[in-house]
Amino acid sequence: MSETRLNNEQQEFQEFCRRWLGENRPGPTKTPLPQAAYEVVDEEHRIYLSEWQAKCYQAGLIATDLPKEYGGHGHTGLQQIASAEVHRAKVPYFINWIGLGMTVPTLLAHGTEDQKKTFLPPIFTAEHIWCQGFSEPGAGSDLASLQTSAEKQGDHWVINGSKVWTSLGHFAQWMLLLARDDKHNKYGGITYFLAPMADPGITVKPIHKMTGESGFNEVFLDQVKIGDHLRVDEIGAGWKVAMSTLTSERGAGVGVGAVAGESPRLVMQQVINLAKDTIRNGKSVWDDPIWRDRLMKMYERTEAAIQNARRTKVKAINGGAMRIPLQSKVSGSEISQELHHLALGVLGLSSSLYTRDTHAADDGKWALGYMNTYTGTISGGSSEIQRNILGERVLGMPKTK
Repeated sequence: MSETRLNNEQQEFQEFCRRWLGENRPGPTKTPLPQAAYEVVDEEHRIYLSEWQAKCYQAGLIATDLPKEYGGHGHTGLQQIASAEVHRAKVPYFINWIGLGMTVPTLLAHGTEDQKKTFLPPIFTAEHIWCQGFSEPGAGSDLASLQTSAEKQGDHWVINGSKVWTSLGHFAQWMLLLARDDKHNKYGGITYFLAPMADPGITVKPIHKMTGESGFNEVFLDQVKIGDHLRVDEIGAGWKVAMSTLTSERGAGVGVGAVAGESPRLVMQQVINLAKDTIRNGKSVWDDPIWRDRLMKMYERTEAAIQNARRTKVKAINGGAMRIPLQSKVSGSEISQELHHLALGVLGLSSSLYTRDTHAADDGKWALGYMNTYTGTISGGSSEIQRNILGERVLGMPKTK
């Protein structure tokens, strides 16, 4: 939002956000935080990040524009400012990113009044961490092939099956769960639930990645009982609700608070600085015209994506949830991957030095970050799936066979 277009209330709120974030920036952790919230496994990190998120909520930077009856602060037109200032301040990320970015918009669109009043406030404070139970060993990009079953028995459902790639499953109190109530109806036989992770039938096992981190999990559900009051929307409407959730995950939804982290522009500047500081053949990589050309072309792409994202704030030109906003999942994740790949090229042979190696540039963040960027290009629907969605649903191209 352009500062020249802010009204008096918005200007005052922006000044408050900047002042508060400057005065309340949390101190460093004993051990460095992971690069992203989905890799948090240390209990001390969880407590640190949960307390930080709660503090930001109490200050009015989270749920700024939501109604007070749902735990919001009841303002209008201020959340976007709060989110921008959180990003600008380069403060720690919010750990409850699934709750804020997926659960909240899903329940606002499809939840009952009781569900909104019960579940939203603890999300804002990070008292209740959420995870997402969509993907299965045999149903990732083809999500509608999921086989986890839901059998209705009186006023509750019995769930059996398994989920995979479940970020924050080891900390979560609740899961957004898709399960099949009718095996003969691929899309209309799926129902959406809010599943309590404390159920004795739920087992969580970590997945160890090539980075050495284990933020992802497998979740096994054995005779898990879920009350019907925890069903979201109608029986068989799970696919519709899931598409609403995924729209938020893919960047087309309006969240209630920023998931703080490094912006593409900041990462681009870090790569440029890395090129200026890296000496090769007696001169900096930045002074090599070939490398400078590569860096400037990447700068152009990054800046174009940032400016394109600004257009999503103008409803008249963004085409709703299925046009410009959905591009951000593809462009954002691929630009992040290419930025890190470019950094590895700048470092040359030393790019193989990993975290905790005293000789590694920036403590090995570029090698770690590059491997982690594949989370972005795969999760929430791979880049190939996203291009199909854009081609078929936005451009009206025929479906591939």
